[in-house]
Amino acid sequence: MRFSARHLVSVAALLACSALAVYAQSADSLASRIEKIMSRPEFAHSNFGIEFYDLDSGKVLYSLNAEKLFVPASTTKLLTEGTVLAKLGPNYRFHTPIYRTGPIDKHGTVKGDLILVASGDPNLSNRIQPDGTLAFVDEDHSYQGPALPGDPLAVIKEFAQQVKAKGIRKIAGDVYVDASLLPDGAREGGTNVVMASIIVNDNVIDLVGKPGAKVGEPVELSISPATSYVHFTNGIKTGTAESKLAFDADDPTSNPDGTLTIVLNGNIPLGLKPQTAAVAVPSPTQFATVVLREAIASAGIQIKPKKDQDTVKDFKRFQKFYQPEYQVAEHVSPPLSEEIKITLKVSQNLHAGMGPYLLGLLAAKDSKDPLRAGFRVEHKFLTEAKLDLSGASQGDGAGGDWADLFSPDFICRYLAYWKTRPDFQFLFNGLPILGKDGTLAKIQVDNPAAGHVFAKTGTFASEDKLNSRLMLNGKGLAGYIQTKSGKTLAFAAYLNHTALANEPEVSQKVAGQALGGIAAAAYDISLP
Repeated sequence: MRFSARHLVSVAALLACSALAVYAQSADSLASRIEKIMSRPEFAHSNFGIEFYDLDSGKVLYSLNAEKLFVPASTTKLLTEGTVLAKLGPNYRFHTPIYRTGPIDKHGTVKGDLILVASGDPNLSNRIQPDGTLAFVDEDHSYQGPALPGDPLAVIKEFAQQVKAKGIRKIAGDVYVDASLLPDGAREGGTNVVMASIIVNDNVIDLVGKPGAKVGEPVELSISPATSYVHFTNGIKTGTAESKLAFDADDPTSNPDGTLTIVLNGNIPLGLKPQTAAVAVPSPTQFATVVLREAIASAGIQIKPKKDQDTVKDFKRFQKFYQPEYQVAEHVSPPLSEEIKITLKVSQNLHAGMGPYLLGLLAAKDSKDPLRAGFRVEHKFLTEAKLDLSGASQGDGAGGDWADLFSPDFICRYLAYWKTRPDFQFLFNGLPILGKDGTLAKIQVDNPAAGHVFAKTGTFASEDKLNSRLMLNGKGLAGYIQTKSGKTLAFAAYLNHTALANEPEVSQKVAGQALGGIAAAAYDISLP
C-alpha cells in the first residue's frame, strides 16, 4: 500500500492533534482534582501557586499562578542544601580535632591546654550509627519531637577516650572550644537555636515531662544530656485531664559560678503520655566546653588550670599548635550526603541555617562576612545553571526569612536542572517520602501515591492576635513524582495566607494534607 505526500501530512496532523488531545485530557483530569481541593471552604481566602512539569517532555502539565512569588517556608532548603551538596561534594567530611598547647611529660601531664577546634560539623551527637549513616526521627527533637535513643554526648565522650589513649592523665591548663570559624551568633528563626560552628546535640537540651498521679503534682522531669552547664527549676504541674498542654522556659539567669538556671513553667494534663520538649542552649560554645570538660574528667583525666588563668577569647596565639604533631584527638564526620539527608528529611532548621555560612567559609574562604559570601556562591551556582532568578528571593538558609520568596515555575526549573546532574541521587535520597518518612510520614498515608512522591515540605506561620487564631503565611511542597506509568514529574505547590484554628498540628492536618493531595493527584493521570 502506498501513501501520497498529502496523506502523510494528514496522518502527521492527526497524530499531533491526538497527542494534544491526550495532553489536554490529562491536564483537565489533573486540574479537576486540584480544583476540588482548592475549593474547600477553609481555603476561601488563600492563594495557591502550582506547577507540574514533565521532565521527559519538558512540558508544563498544569500551571496556576506559577510565575508569581510565594512564601515557600522550608522548601527554601532545596536551594540551600542543593548548593552545599554541589559545591562541597557528597563525600565531604567535617574534621574536628583537639590539640594540646604544650608537651606531655613522663607522668602523662600536658603542660598546657587542650583546645577543640570547631569545624561546623552539625552532627556531634548520637545520630551517627555503627554503619556510618545518620539516624533521624520523623518529628525532629528541635521541633519538640522525641530525641534519638542513645547518649547525645557520644562523640564528646569519644574525644575523651582518644585523649586518654594518648597517655594523658592530667592537664596542667584548661580545656577550651575554639569556635572562631563561626562564633556564637544569631538565633535561627524557626527553632530559636543559636547558630555557631560548634554544634553538640543540635545545640539543645532535651526534656521529657511525665504527668504526676494527681492534679497539681509536679511533673517528673528527665533531662538529656545532664550537665552542670544549666540547672532547671521545674515549675511544670499536672493539670486536669481536660486542660491544655502548655510549656514555657524563662530566659536563663547566670549564677556566680558561671552556670545557668532556667525556670520551666507549664501544664501537662493528667493521664497524658510523657511529653517531649527541647531548650536551646544560650551559648553553644560554653555548652560544648562544659560537657567536654566533664567528659574528660569522667575519663579519669585531671584538669588543673592555673588560678589566674583567664577565659580565652582570642585563639590566634594558639594557632601555631594546630598542627598534626600536637593533635590528641579527632572526629571525622560521615559524608555530607548523609547530612543532606538529615536536613531535608526532618527539615532541620539549624543545619540548613548554617548552610550559607558554610558555603561562605568553606567554599568562598571568606571569614569576614561568610553569610553574604555564601549567598554569592549560591547565586553563581544558580546563574551557571541558567535559571531565571527573577522568580527567586532568599534571605536565609532555612526558609524563615521574609525575603524568602519563590515562584512555582522557578522551583520546577531548579528541580529539572538537578535531575540532569550526576549528583542528583544524593539530593533525591534526602527528600521526605509521601506517607512514609520524614515530614511527610503522616501525609496521605493511604493514598495510592504514598511512596511515590519525594518532596520537601515547608511551614511558616504566625499568630493572628486579632482573631486568636493561627495565620499560615506559607505552606509548601516541592519535589518529584514517580507516576504510575513510570514517568518522573517535577512539581511545586504553595498555599499562602490561610487562617486556621490555633490547635496542635492543625497546619499539617489541613494544609499539609491538602498539598499532599495535590501532589498525589498527578500520580495516576494518563500521560503521552
